[in-house]
Amino acid sequence: MNDLAPLLTPEGRALLDEVRGTDPAQELAVATRLRRDHPADLVSAALGQARLRQRAVAKFGAADAGRMFFTPHGVEQSTRASVAAYRAGRLRELGVARVADLCCGIGGDAIALARAGIRVLAVDRDPLTAAAARANAEALGLAGLIEVREADVTEVDVAGYDAVFVDPARRGGRGRIFDPEAYSPPLSWAVQAASAAAHAALKVAPGIPHEAVPGAAEAEWVSDGGDVKEAVLWFGTEPGLVRATLLPGPRSLRSRGLPDPAVRPVGRFLYEPDGAVIRAHLVAEVAAELGGGLLDGTIAYVTADDLRPTPYATAYEITDRLPFNVKKLKALLREREVGILTVKKRGSAVEPEELRRKVKPQGPNAATVFLTRVAGAPTMLVGHPAQP
Repeated sequence: MNDLAPLLTPEGRALLDEVRGTDPAQELAVATRLRRDHPADLVSAALGQARLRQRAVAKFGAADAGRMFFTPHGVEQSTRASVAAYRAGRLRELGVARVADLCCGIGGDAIALARAGIRVLAVDRDPLTAAAARANAEALGLAGLIEVREADVTEVDVAGYDAVFVDPARRGGRGRIFDPEAYSPPLSWAVQAASAAAHAALKVAPGIPHEAVPGAAEAEWVSDGGDVKEAVLWFGTEPGLVRATLLPGPRSLRSRGLPDPAVRPVGRFLYEPDGAVIRAHLVAEVAAELGGGLLDGTIAYVTADDLRPTPYATAYEITDRLPFNVKKLKALLREREVGILTVKKRGSAVEPEELRRKVKPQGPNAATVFLTRVAGAPTMLVGHPAQP
């Protein structure tokens, strides 16, 4: 699909309504029937758009996804609506009224910004992507707040905007790009663009090295439902601050500059920090909150003697500690009649599915096994989610 225009015609929109929710197994039969009355290319485009809308439900919800227009890359690379809404809320709290959204993609962030009452200039150099962003602004009734411009973002004058938001392309022909200077446009250009406005937010990969974060930036790692979604470099907020934000909520853990936690013996409880906390290097802040320490100096598992509620880590009660030995674990699980086994690992080369095949869990009970290291020694810790 190289042109959205046919889908925006009355015939195209009627076809989109007709193929909404088509079961992939029925696509051939549906296409054959529709091609009797409609051009084959239009039928294919409508069915392709229906597939993309189904994929987009996870990010945008059924109501919006069912009205929006997508490209394959747009579905893959767009920001989840809940994350975009959180970021738009932060910008609104900063007093931002006009944002230049550079590398806007299909318009996910522009939509969230407009819904927060912010006027948006949305820019993308790809004609099909810009057309999708424009169609989405119209489909969701936000065209009055979103101006879409097809242009090279490096040539756009952002003077007069309160904030700049940049979401560089982080995928190339060979997959994900990890070097921030290999983004399109590169991070150094995005940082320079950020200096043109009072506030800026630059979306980067969660794996960005901390040493690549500019000293003038606040670095924020964001997770949604426990899954790390992105990192954002903020300018015009609190330079040097590092924070982990968990959605829904939001709940934000701020850096306090604490030293690495001490390694201590295994306590009654093991805490698994949220991924955003780990990426933000804030495990020390969580350990201090819990009165705990680390199982191993290189592994982000916190152990403590007491159960303390925290949104920043999931607590497990540990019942057994074993040196790494599959036979002993298998015997223990058989004795406990464990058939529902959750396997987690940090610092172990063993794959969870491989271990599951070897121990062959059977029975009505459930358990969680952690494959990790304790003070450098390969160890298996068995337990279950802690009950308050």
